Amino acid sequence: MQRVIIVGAGIGGLTFGLCLHAAGIPFTVYEAAAEIRPIGVGINILPHATKELAALGLEPALAAVGVTTADATFFNRFGQLIHREPLGRFAGYPTPQFSIHRGDLQMVLLHALRARAGHECVQTGHRCTEVVEQPNGVLVRFENRAPVTGSVAVACDGIHSVIRKQFFPHEGPPRYSGVNMWRGVTPWQPFLGGASMVRAGWLSHGKMVIYPIRNTIDDQGRQLINWVAELETPTYRQRDWNRAGQLDDFFPAFADWHFDWLNVPALIKGAETVLEFPMVDQDPLPSWSHGHTTLLGDAAHPMVPRGSNGAGQSILDARALTDCLRATPHDPVAALAAYEHQRLEATSRVVLTNRANPPDAIIRVVHERTGDKPFDRIEDVISHAELTEITDSYKRVAGYTREALAAAR
Repeated sequence: MQRVIIVGAGIGGLTFGLCLHAAGIPFTVYEAAAEIRPIGVGINILPHATKELAALGLEPALAAVGVTTADATFFNRFGQLIHREPLGRFAGYPTPQFSIHRGDLQMVLLHALRARAGHECVQTGHRCTEVVEQPNGVLVRFENRAPVTGSVAVACDGIHSVIRKQFFPHEGPPRYSGVNMWRGVTPWQPFLGGASMVRAGWLSHGKMVIYPIRNTIDDQGRQLINWVAELETPTYRQRDWNRAGQLDDFFPAFADWHFDWLNVPALIKGAETVLEFPMVDQDPLPSWSHGHTTLLGDAAHPMVPRGSNGAGQSILDARALTDCLRATPHDPVAALAAYEHQRLEATSRVVLTNRANPPDAIIRVVHERTGDKPFDRIEDVISHAELTEITDSYKRVAGYTREALAAAR
């Protein structure tokens, strides 16, 4: 019987554990942190990923802690509406789109996994240092811990993956996009119906992404609002989930964003803590699988967060790898090769599209055509057909058109 060693208890690692448990494949998750805490800020789970989580029985738990996203809205930096389109079930998908705190998602996955497979299935305080190929499996070494052996090792240890670096020692640090991000969460009254994902402005003059990630959080009826301020900057510091950001570094670009539907400066100042992240990714790799070891999620394909798709792609990886291991239970090397064949090219297209033509290309096009000035009628700037094609094109690349999901198993 296979025994899978999962290195990392993030979104990808925990989802993979749940998929393996459902398939009856033994596993253990090894996490570097001494304690798994709900860190991070907001993320989105698109319909192709919620389909997999729903199949694991998690949709009610996600709906209870997140926001069922109703639509995507695009504005210029003057607060003028450029485009609105429904999302998830509101767009006719069989599964919803969720906007959720990353920590809430991680806790839903962790609690479900331990409830189903036992508390000991996730071992904390195990910082991986290397994997060693053996004739019939792998040996995984940890810092100040005894090594473990298994038939397969799967690196779910994120953008700074130790295992990825072991296989590609000369790759270099993550690639900086030229855009820095400052992120926060703020209690705020619902706006635009209380379930809208907003993208506004453009990078050269400041861009914002704003959406609710928890519903009513107090007796004032406020939601928890996630916001991301993005600016083109020449320098950056290594990504760290916990690095504090400074208001003075970005606030002036948004100080006059007073819209009739939202006071953006007040929203920013209402955050208790501001975190700073560079927008980084890595060039697609030529391979993920090396004997009995492979990569998953950000360890395999870190991408800039321009399509709300990073967590979702790791969830799709987890399902695909589980299916491949189940299909060839006596040949794990072939299973890992099949998984790579199925997922490497698909995720590489998403990585490269997120750089050049993500959904927010809509506001870039309007910014360029208007010369960063208010418009009288959006129809005089860009047609509805062109707007729709930009977002539909991204859905085709990322694999979540309604037709693609209907055709899937």
